[in-house]
Amino acid sequence: MEEKKKRLLDRYLHSKTAVSNRVIEAFNNVPREKFLPESQVDHAYNDTPLSIGHKQTISAPHISFIYAEKLNMEEGLKVLEIGGGSGYNAAFFAELVAPKGSKNPGHVYTIERLPELAEFARNNLERNGYGETVTVILGDGTCGYPEEAPYDRIIVTAAGPEIPNPLIEQLNIEGMLIMPVGKKHSYQELVLLKKTTTEIIRKKLGGVAFVPLIGKHGF
Repeated sequence: MEEKKKRLLDRYLHSKTAVSNRVIEAFNNVPREKFLPESQVDHAYNDTPLSIGHKQTISAPHISFIYAEKLNMEEGLKVLEIGGGSGYNAAFFAELVAPKGSKNPGHVYTIERLPELAEFARNNLERNGYGETVTVILGDGTCGYPEEAPYDRIIVTAAGPEIPNPLIEQLNIEGMLIMPVGKKHSYQELVLLKKTTTEIIRKKLGGVAFVPLIGKHGF
């Protein structure tokens, strides 16, 4: 398994998908195979989405790199993730904002709408040492989680027709949000949003394919 992980990282280094030493370290620290159903473990380091049941997938590993690099994830940040899935991405981001031994740890809040996956993610995170740095919430991610707002970074791991207003409202000033936007099961574009005191800045990062964002402000 470690050899497969190393080969994948070598590919990312060659393609410049992996750039930051901290993001590379986060990838090395999180055992992706331990966040998958047993039937998918052998495919943990294939660069492809994998089924985690309930018609949901864990994104290809390069997506975690793109999100972390584009959002400039730093120690001490408060992060909201929409779409907890298996808990892998939350663990990846926790390595960046709340690394072990941190004197200024941040925190990751991840929202999952499906009870079975919320429990799966919670168990995976606790079993792998992220129980203190990641909180799993069962709920409608399109409404965000106002109880802990504002957030420095918001990550959406499913595609919606537009960025939900509640998420923009819960984003801190100078905070950033990343989300795939487009039609269900059709063309989608990854959008990076930055909120300033005077404006909302959007930047398109290219085409992607994600499962649909389900909820009050999604599909």
